[in-house]
Amino acid sequence: MNDSDHFRLCSSCKTPIDFGETYYVCSVSTCNRKRTGLTFCKVACWEAHLPEMRHREAWAEEERAPSRQQWAAQQAEEQEKAQARQKRAQAGPAEALSNRTSDDIPRDILIVVSKLKNYIRARSGMNTSDGVTEVLSDIVRDACDEAIVEARRAERRTVMARDFNVE
Repeated sequence: MNDSDHFRLCSSCKTPIDFGETYYVCSVSTCNRKRTGLTFCKVACWEAHLPEMRHREAWAEEERAPSRQQWAAQQAEEQEKAQARQKRAQAGPAEALSNRTSDDIPRDILIVVSKLKNYIRARSGMNTSDGVTEVLSDIVRDACDEAIVEARRAERRTVMARDFNVE
């Protein structure tokens, strides 16, 4: 939490921006993302970042810094969310996914039946039972659940190929 006597520092001149004071942010999304978070004490400081960033079209948007109490409440909320994310990441697959009821999760067939049957026929000349698709769909669901847990552990919101534990 920020225990200092100011909200933030100007990204250009490093002048403190006090709580409740007017400041400026760039209209371009890459400049005002949470991680980047460029803030400027005056429009001249905002203009100083333009040559470096090479924006095609941008403007300074006026914002008002929160009060010290509002800022403390925002920081506490963010800290709670971070702790909840960390707790979910440390939980096992069953615990991490238990917040969804089985009614929320679709039980559709996840396998393209015609492609599966064609593969098995081409590979072996055998036919494929209709029950195979349900079993394979369950295997895919289990693999997806484990991959979801891995992605959460890595604090990502995207499941990637590396999250699947293929041995």
